[in-house]
Amino acid sequence: MRALDELIDTNEPGWALIEEWLKEAKNDYEILPRDESRAQSELLGLQVTTRSPMGALVYGCGGIVIDGGWLRLLGSGCEQMKRGIYSFNLGKSFSEVGQMPGYLLVADDVLGGFFAVNGGAFGGKAGNVFYYAPDSGKWEDTQLGYSQFLYWALCGDASKFYELYRWDGWHNDVRNFSLDKVMFALPPLLWQDADIRLRLKEMKKDGVNIDEYFASLFKGEK
Repeated sequence: MRALDELIDTNEPGWALIEEWLKEAKNDYEILPRDESRAQSELLGLQVTTRSPMGALVYGCGGIVIDGGWLRLLGSGCEQMKRGIYSFNLGKSFSEVGQMPGYLLVADDVLGGFFAVNGGAFGGKAGNVFYYAPDSGKWEDTQLGYSQFLYWALCGDASKFYELYRWDGWHNDVRNFSLDKVMFALPPLLWQDADIRLRLKEMKKDGVNIDEYFASLFKGEK
């Protein structure tokens, strides 16, 4: 296990690349505040260097929220979003410290979708980001590596990706919604409703704790 100073790269920090992407960003974003103790703990747990965009994001901020909180990119966690990549995966994609996970959860959305880097659990290409689509109940290959996914979240067409499920007034509903909850916990069949956007608009939006929601989907899976 590498020590913290071995993981921090001051010569070629990955945060410089993220800053370039932030300048190009086409989607609304907010960088969540950094907490030093969380940043150190999460980086040590992940054992990735800050030369990589993932390590840089984890060590550099609490996370990044896209479109007012519709999409949440995990960093090291903070008061607004109490989940870092490492701490959120512990007990989900792996159960013991030092265990190699079959996938790594890196982002999620209000609909109950998860983005995860494939470590072999999903078949397909290792290193690609897969999306757990609540409307199908399946993990789908985005064909993007983590860095490409991060760039897409900031600069890609997120509106097109989510267009079927963005109801009138979604931005106001999402803006004040907890970053540690999903807004809906619907079985795949209900997502096929022809009037799904209207139904989503009319549904109560108290939300479900994201840990409880994940457990309900993937009981016993590691």
